[in-house]
Amino acid sequence: MAASDRVALGPLVGSIDQGTSSSRFLVFNAKTAELLSHHQVEIQQKFPKEGWVEQDPKEILKSVYECVERTCEKLQQLNIDITNIKAIGVSNQRETTVVWDKITGEPLYNAIVWLDLRTQSTVERLLKRIPGNNKSFFKFRTGLPLSTYFSAVKLRWLLDNVEEIRQAVDNGRAMFGTIDSWLIWCLTGGKNGGVHCTDVTNASRTMLFNIHSLDWDPELCQFFDIPMEILPKVRSSSEIYGLMKICPSLKSGALTGVPISGCLGDQSAALVGQMCFQDGQAKNTYGTGCFLLCNTGQKSVFSEHGLLTTIAYKLGRDKPVCYALEGSVAIAGAVVRWLRDNLGIVKTSQEIEKLAAEVGTSYGCYFVPAFSGLYAPYWEPSARGIICGLTQFTNKNHIAFAALEAVCFQTREILDAMNKDCGIPLSQLQVDGGMTNNKVLMQLQSDILCIPVVKPSMPETTALGAAMAAGAAEGVGIWSLNPGDLTAVTCERFEPQINPEESEYRYARWKKAVMKSMGWETSEAPSNGDTSIFCSLPLGFFIMSSMVMLIGAKYISGNDK
Repeated sequence: MAASDRVALGPLVGSIDQGTSSSRFLVFNAKTAELLSHHQVEIQQKFPKEGWVEQDPKEILKSVYECVERTCEKLQQLNIDITNIKAIGVSNQRETTVVWDKITGEPLYNAIVWLDLRTQSTVERLLKRIPGNNKSFFKFRTGLPLSTYFSAVKLRWLLDNVEEIRQAVDNGRAMFGTIDSWLIWCLTGGKNGGVHCTDVTNASRTMLFNIHSLDWDPELCQFFDIPMEILPKVRSSSEIYGLMKICPSLKSGALTGVPISGCLGDQSAALVGQMCFQDGQAKNTYGTGCFLLCNTGQKSVFSEHGLLTTIAYKLGRDKPVCYALEGSVAIAGAVVRWLRDNLGIVKTSQEIEKLAAEVGTSYGCYFVPAFSGLYAPYWEPSARGIICGLTQFTNKNHIAFAALEAVCFQTREILDAMNKDCGIPLSQLQVDGGMTNNKVLMQLQSDILCIPVVKPSMPETTALGAAMAAGAAEGVGIWSLNPGDLTAVTCERFEPQINPEESEYRYARWKKAVMKSMGWETSEAPSNGDTSIFCSLPLGFFIMSSMVMLIGAKYISGNDK
């Protein structure tokens, strides 16, 4: 193609969005924030034992390379010159833990995903060393409770249970990182000089990072017995970390030499992409989980109602750090995937909306998808998933509706907690993430919150946030973050359509179901020594199994409506 045939758009910024269920690469116009092209590859999740969730770090890396290659091909088909991509940002699933060998470049174990529950016994053992078994003992240093959710206990488990990792640590070959660190190290050269770093937002999710000094905390590392030499260097969210290196996976040699200059954990990236730069501005992202973040500015606010204090962003080496209150829900989009992959109720995730819309009610059925325990505001690892209120009338449509409603109820719980902590109730909720394409879900959310829900017309705010940080970095300077220069975003608005009394009634029933989900699981072995498969399964399994039998019976009778 002749250079004169190419579309002139000015500088472009690429964004790697590596999530729990998929990897994507998106390219934006740095002047208009327009999304020009993207490609997505789904990631396999492995469940080797009950409660264990793993991913292959090499598959994650390969998927990123494939997304970059395919997106560049699509841009070329649109006559867009890929040499105009001047920077790359990275956003990633947070907390997910990787340890690799810096000499061979090979992962030493699968990545332990943030949802994973295998570390519950590790948490309980560590709690015994804390005065009063207080899981919030480190809260004012880290912003976090002691939980299976965060990276430190995952790393502790790896050191305790994987001999290859222990040997690599002893030999000075081991590197630890969350997914951002693994990707940046590989993309900037890997074993041939790759940059081992992370940013403040990802570091703040490890439980090893002091959110006030903005550095790894020696006392926390000592408590968890983590060698500090394996930790990545902590950088700001917007600076040049290194340059993309040639990779055999990229046939075209695309993006070689382009700086990687933005890095944010996915929820912080969405906060930036939603342009929530003012104190009190908040967004809710609906992905595998559900995450509500409220910007608290340069002041770290500590919750009295089960929320986390986390770092929102630090957009430059010399820029101030900003904090956020966060409500974290483990299972949102994951419940749709579960209905698709485990129960086979639908063949595609999009069918859930159609099923729910056909009935418009759960008919008294309530679904608590506590597959990984309950996160905010309960932090209750003993909880397991339940479905209550089943009758012979219940069918798959009602289950689908209840699943969507569960996402909305969980958001209501964390929004109530945030309103109490902030003192000023949100007048509307800004939303983003893949699930926001489901209009039934968005209307349900407005009904249950009794406030408007506002969805941007361009929902890829996580990738946009990483692109903004990359384009604004010193030495790149092609994306202005000055408020007057930010592009106005058009939005779709959902207003409440039911009366508050009905909303409160349904919410109260949901809370009743939540109480019934707690206390199913313990880490103790059965007292009679019975180790059969039935004793190892949580009681929630039998409730789910009964529901499957009920649905199966409806199929047999020919009445599945």
